[in-house]
Amino acid sequence: MTAIPLQLPRRLVEFTLDGRQVRVPEGATVLDACRAEGTEIPTLCHGDTLTPKNACRVCVVEVEGARTLAPACSRRVDPGMEVRTGGARVRHSRKLVLELLASSTDLSTTPHVAGWIREYGARPDRFGPDAATRAGQEPKVDNELYVRDYGKCIMCYKCVDACGDQWQNTFAIAVAGRGFDNTVSVEHDAPLTDSACVYCGNCIEVCPTGALSFKSEFDMRAAGTWDESAQTRTTTICAYCGVGCNLTLHVQGDEIVKVGSPHDNPVTHGNLCVKGRFGFQHVQNRE
Repeated sequence: MTAIPLQLPRRLVEFTLDGRQVRVPEGATVLDACRAEGTEIPTLCHGDTLTPKNACRVCVVEVEGARTLAPACSRRVDPGMEVRTGGARVRHSRKLVLELLASSTDLSTTPHVAGWIREYGARPDRFGPDAATRAGQEPKVDNELYVRDYGKCIMCYKCVDACGDQWQNTFAIAVAGRGFDNTVSVEHDAPLTDSACVYCGNCIEVCPTGALSFKSEFDMRAAGTWDESAQTRTTTICAYCGVGCNLTLHVQGDEIVKVGSPHDNPVTHGNLCVKGRFGFQHVQNRE
């Protein structure tokens, strides 16, 4: 049984969400309220273990009296405010954001995005050929643990935050370049093996698009054998030390293909070390 840490009670704030009176704890965001009420809001740059960066703007909503649309992931609820999540203005904005993202970035491995493009009637081809079909930046395969495919990066900064002061405090990666040349990079754009990276893989855990992926997943996708529908997920406890980190094993066939960690676990909050995330080959080495 997972222990749930108790928190101080918070006052409830009442506001209007799509014409309904809703009460949420003080300090909750509009996105928190929408999820509690079962209202679907698309998100890409939002991470449940990270401070919102408001980078992708897919989650925008309309707040009565506000001049501009507000990002639901960071806009906190105020008493009496009126929020609309599906008006024409909101839908047009989300459609345009999806078109711009999909026309400039390969979103072929981004969960849910194909459904959002259909839902909002987005046509990325208005801005040129599908980014997934264009010859672009080659994936960086310079180690045996994970791959960096920046052709799929939407510059959400989640990996930088996870590597930096929000979790790992390694600061191995940062944003380099300006404008359209913006990219996530290690110091001097060196190979990952020559950088400060400690291979915790916490950047992979928060990446929303597959720009960062396990080498095992990358190889299986290239071979056409990757099949998430055939995978099972089992949560267990890491045996390497006494901290008690929870691991979620993704198994396809009789092979562990990648390892994650539950974000709601009070020990790990989705984070692991190199042993927990990548040290699983010994359990299936049959030689």
